[in-house]
Amino acid sequence: MSSSNLKLCSTPIHKRPSISGERKIYAILFAIVFNLGCLLINGSQFVFLLPLRLLPLPWARDLYYAGIRYTKGAFGCLTILMCQWFAPTKLLVTFQTEGTGAFTQEELERYTIKDHNGKLVALDLPTKFVLIANHQIYADWWYAWCFTYFMSPQSIHRYVYITLKKSLRWVPIVGWGMQFFEFIFLARSWASDRQQLAISLASLGKQAADEDSPLCFILYPEGTLVSKDTKPKSKKYADKMGIADMNNILLPRSTGLHYSLRSLVPKIPELRLLDMTVAYPGIPRLGYGQDYYTLRSIFFDGIPPPAIHIHLRIFDVKKDVPIGDMTSASSAKTPDPDAKHVVEVDIPDKEKETFDVWLRNLWKDKDGDVDRYLENNSFASNDRPAPSIDIPLELRSNMEILEAFCFFWPAGLIYLWGKIGG
Repeated sequence: MSSSNLKLCSTPIHKRPSISGERKIYAILFAIVFNLGCLLINGSQFVFLLPLRLLPLPWARDLYYAGIRYTKGAFGCLTILMCQWFAPTKLLVTFQTEGTGAFTQEELERYTIKDHNGKLVALDLPTKFVLIANHQIYADWWYAWCFTYFMSPQSIHRYVYITLKKSLRWVPIVGWGMQFFEFIFLARSWASDRQQLAISLASLGKQAADEDSPLCFILYPEGTLVSKDTKPKSKKYADKMGIADMNNILLPRSTGLHYSLRSLVPKIPELRLLDMTVAYPGIPRLGYGQDYYTLRSIFFDGIPPPAIHIHLRIFDVKKDVPIGDMTSASSAKTPDPDAKHVVEVDIPDKEKETFDVWLRNLWKDKDGDVDRYLENNSFASNDRPAPSIDIPLELRSNMEILEAFCFFWPAGLIYLWGKIGG
């Protein structure tokens, strides 16, 4: 990225000059291409997949879910392609495992998968995990989904699940597509949400275990962005609880994550917790991310972050995370609608408190990571070297451009239909 663009990234959006006429053309092209991709993906779901779901046949059900995974992967490819064409950037990833410092370069190599030309193809990471991160800008989820594309040769981006506000459920095209993706819609009222969350995740966990398929559940424990409105609320809560507030991020909410892990671990004993600390160049200390990066400024104005810095911790949930005693829990349980398994709706107070303290300490470490980044423009420092993996946000092959527009699934069905009809 040029020095002028680097300067723009560190200039608040409202102080930046107006975009050029050429850039306005690119903005229009982005809107056309991205919306066309979303329309083709959602159209494929309605036209080719929904009829399969209505058929009471096992093969139709299997084909339907395979198609849904394909369309979800198509959207994952679309997010990468939009970066590649309209907002080029890269991921700079460093790693840390519980109880160790950052990886050495030799250790880092063990987590990379390269092709015969030595080009990085994927990262050799767990395939069943909950992904948590600090939340600074609305594009966080976009870049997190892009990251899952590189997390394993097993197409993790086809197995992403997130929670959303219930009000988004019926947004045309986008909301409909998210329903097909089996995203979890919540009312933001814990009294009504906790059972729905536990049931949904237990069902997804059972499916991943039965099929031995990947599972990525993305959750932002802070619940909202760091902003001039939310930071004082975090401070007020910290003062009320008699605990220290964070310098750069918000205090995390532990309840949703705790329920999520306890819902998944009985189905997936090998479940991992991947903790991402994310930092964007240009945002100053005590600055707010949305003042520097929005989806509009990134893709319409063409000013993406030069790199997305990611520091990743990996935890074995059963061994490293104090989720509580799952074998002798005295919690009330309720069956899911299919009556195939039971899920918790209550957790003992002592176990909640233990988990809350653990998560708060993790967030304190994360806050320190952000401090170190602000001082060094990197998660590494003189006393803590941290070699990174450099990952350009680009599709692995040109054929995946067609996949981003959901070409192969309907084309394949049309081909099969023609063969059967012939």
